[in-house]
Amino acid sequence: MNYEQVAELEKQKLVPTYDRLPFLAVRGEGCYLYDDKGNKYLDFLGGLGVNALGYAHPEILAALRDPSENLLHVSNLIYHRFQAPLAAKLTALTGLDRAFFANTGTEAVEGAMKLARAYGRNHSPERVEILAVENSFHGRTLGALSATWPEKYRKPFEPLTPGVKFVRQNDITHLDGNFSPRVAALLLEVIQGEGGVVELDEKFLKAGQELCRTHGALLICDEIQCGLGRTGKYFAFERFDLHPDMVLMAKPLAGGLPLAAILAREEVAQAFHPGMHGTTFGGGPLQCRLALKFLEILERPEFLKHVREVGAYFRTRLLKLQEELPVIQQVRGQGLMLAAELAVPGKEAVRQGLEAGFLFNCTQERVLRFLPPLIIERQHVDQLIAALRPILASISTMQNKGVHA
Repeated sequence: MNYEQVAELEKQKLVPTYDRLPFLAVRGEGCYLYDDKGNKYLDFLGGLGVNALGYAHPEILAALRDPSENLLHVSNLIYHRFQAPLAAKLTALTGLDRAFFANTGTEAVEGAMKLARAYGRNHSPERVEILAVENSFHGRTLGALSATWPEKYRKPFEPLTPGVKFVRQNDITHLDGNFSPRVAALLLEVIQGEGGVVELDEKFLKAGQELCRTHGALLICDEIQCGLGRTGKYFAFERFDLHPDMVLMAKPLAGGLPLAAILAREEVAQAFHPGMHGTTFGGGPLQCRLALKFLEILERPEFLKHVREVGAYFRTRLLKLQEELPVIQQVRGQGLMLAAELAVPGKEAVRQGLEAGFLFNCTQERVLRFLPPLIIERQHVDQLIAALRPILASISTMQNKGVHA
């Protein structure tokens, strides 16, 4: 089937939840996607942060095709050889003690909220509240959605899970004023991804950690988008020497297959016992096997150094472009999680970028977000910047003339 046939069939048969880009992906290689018409796209979206190793990474494919391994699934009532070693690896990386495996980031958030309440109730029946941060995005299921800030996501599905409060971003006084003996956990993204690649302030993060310690609440770091090498460190919280009680991860963990994890301190993890939480598919043998290979690659000495160096170069090029084009109001982010906030809506830039052979997206209406594969090179950055320059200049001109992008 070609693009037109697929698009028409989806229009008739799929629940209309996605505003898809107008092309049909048929294969990928490295940092590139190819469509059914032979067009090539340099990918700065990376499957929304999932494809950290790009497409068709030879070591991931070799692990996937290993003829000696044929277990695709066993239930979580049965041991297999890969889940415990993966848990050991992730606990070592996070400094935490135990892991629970799920399928998606939103499931990890749901599980963490349940675990926080179970742990809180072990200390006080009133300790049930979850504090989240304004501008946050933690998922689309009802519990995770309750901790997601934008009203456009929450409003159609209210009433949501009770007991979640939002604190103002980087406002320590407001954060302090919302802590009480009822608070079970503070849930936050060190860098808010869907919120426009917004970094939380170090003083705010440190204050949150201290308030959690003082009140017996848990600090939960949602590293689903900003973790696992994206910022040039294993986890974004490492930049500030934070010591969370739980860390949540997903997206790139299994090299493109669905896998998420909750990492927790020993005392916290013991608040769950058999029967309190579970999953059918989470932590299956295939996903865990690929995750071990992904982490093996991530831990190689030069890998994160490459992310930091190319990320710094990318940021410098965006800042230089900002000097040339006032339409760019701000450049934000760390490593290869970067954004350019525009003075105008960014949807037209995404459209023109696609026509020029580049994939990126726009969040918060005006923020161009870049989550490329962590294997990109400086030459790829140069190609994107060269394409962005005329695109943003033309959009700025259109806006000045009163033409809506």
